[in-house]
Amino acid sequence: MNKIFLIALSLLSLSALAQKAPNPIIRDIYTADPSAHVWADGRLYLYPSHDIDPPAGCDRMDKYHVYSTDDMITWTDHGQILEASQVPWGVPITNASTNATFMWAPDCAYRNGKYYFYFPHPFGPTWNDTWRVGIAVSDKPASDFVILDQPLQGTEVSWEENGNTVTATGLIDPCIFTDDDGQVYFYFGGGNRCFGGKLKENMTEIDGQLQAMSGLYDFHEGTWVFKRNGVYYLTYADNKSGANQLRYATSDNPLGPWSHKGVYLNSTTCDTSHGSVVEYKGQWWAFYHIADLSGMGNLRSVCVDSLFFNENGTIKTVVQTKDQGKPYQDVTRTAPGTIEAEDYNAGGKGIAYWDNSDLNTGGYYRLTEGVDIKRNFRPLFYYVTETAQGEYINYTFEALEEGDYNIDFVIASAKEGETVKFYLEFDYKITSNPYRYDATYSPATDLGIVTVPNIHLTKGRHTMTFRPQGNLFFDSFTFNKVNTAVNQASTDKKFRVYPSISDGIFTVEAPQPGQLKVCSISGKTAFQAKKTGLKQEINLSRLDSGVYILTLNTDKQMYISKLIKR
Repeated sequence: MNKIFLIALSLLSLSALAQKAPNPIIRDIYTADPSAHVWADGRLYLYPSHDIDPPAGCDRMDKYHVYSTDDMITWTDHGQILEASQVPWGVPITNASTNATFMWAPDCAYRNGKYYFYFPHPFGPTWNDTWRVGIAVSDKPASDFVILDQPLQGTEVSWEENGNTVTATGLIDPCIFTDDDGQVYFYFGGGNRCFGGKLKENMTEIDGQLQAMSGLYDFHEGTWVFKRNGVYYLTYADNKSGANQLRYATSDNPLGPWSHKGVYLNSTTCDTSHGSVVEYKGQWWAFYHIADLSGMGNLRSVCVDSLFFNENGTIKTVVQTKDQGKPYQDVTRTAPGTIEAEDYNAGGKGIAYWDNSDLNTGGYYRLTEGVDIKRNFRPLFYYVTETAQGEYINYTFEALEEGDYNIDFVIASAKEGETVKFYLEFDYKITSNPYRYDATYSPATDLGIVTVPNIHLTKGRHTMTFRPQGNLFFDSFTFNKVNTAVNQASTDKKFRVYPSISDGIFTVEAPQPGQLKVCSISGKTAFQAKKTGLKQEINLSRLDSGVYILTLNTDKQMYISKLIKR
């Protein structure tokens, strides 16, 4: 029975991007190396590889599935179509990890009423020296594939290496491209070499000799070929260490020579990269994989984003988007307003947050998730801690009006004498200078305030990503609409309001008595006293938690200060 799963459209949208399911688009199993095609039935079909969990290096990849969609939002899992144990010419891999299967990146083609599924697989125990390209055939695009008794014929290639001629029976990452005149071309590559040539009408033999694709800069693997406006594009993964990028080259001939144009997909959260490009219903799409859900480069997840071209035919850098979760308990938090650090988005690890461990070592609040949350008893509040570089937390909120906002973080370094930095991103973009913000040490019971100034927000929904660079005590943050008058606070050292954060009791010291008023950040008066002394205690316990603006008007000066009521 086909498995249908509906992924709700993300509430967070970028106006330049077409509607689609939030990334990753496949979450029931780990998938990678997506090959996308649009067939005559009007659906877009996706043929990825499958990372088996638990992994064993890159050895345990097997049991191919096929997915399809007709709207880029709802994806159908058509189930498994074949596995390594069915390959008649394959042999057990004896010098690799247990249960090694080596069913790597595949592709599919349509010809004369049949669908041809191509996959790399070794035929000998020394797997990296014995690659061949298997073929499975079906009358349907997503089921009933039968593996042929023989692999693709004519895939032998050779090259010069260190003064010697090296010959291989085949390489990995098969790609099949059908030109406008019906001629079918075959490509594959790996180990920094790419070859291509024509396929015979029977789709099971190379027509002539495969030739090296010239003009490719820093080629590694993952060939993909498509055509647009009479121009041929060859995309591939490069050799950027630990963070492969997707590059592309163009030509006026499907076999080159090629002219390198640059990177169209920057590095993802995965060390490898492999993609495909396809046009569907008037929009071009870039498919690729990431490692967000697992945090492991050998347990990957397929993504897709809009792809755009410049007028001269070059490709614009793809904007990588992903599901960042949704507001915790479906409560809409706002700017202006305060968000508690522990009320980060719902959605789980790899979506709403990333924590380097799966255990909430704090022992309080949202215990089934990995973000570490502790509780302070006097005064009573929760705070996030045990943060580390590489982790992140997402918060989705609604900006009530467009403008510049200052954000007051109630935060401190968790280690005495140590300053810890943190970064912010809004809607996939890092904040402008300074890129990083410093939190100095103070105990969890008396956290400091770090103000991030002048963050411009349009009206509507946004997601802020908090990225710590070390261990912090993180209690909350408050969006304040920038108000010029508030920013003109006196620098007179004889004026003090302390503590800056309290459950309600504050002390105000000033060089002269005056009229005191406390307002919410929206400007509503919350407390006032017509006459104060030089030192006066005020009780704001009845007020809601949040940031307030205190003003003191004397005969000679107006004093302004921010304070936070827990």
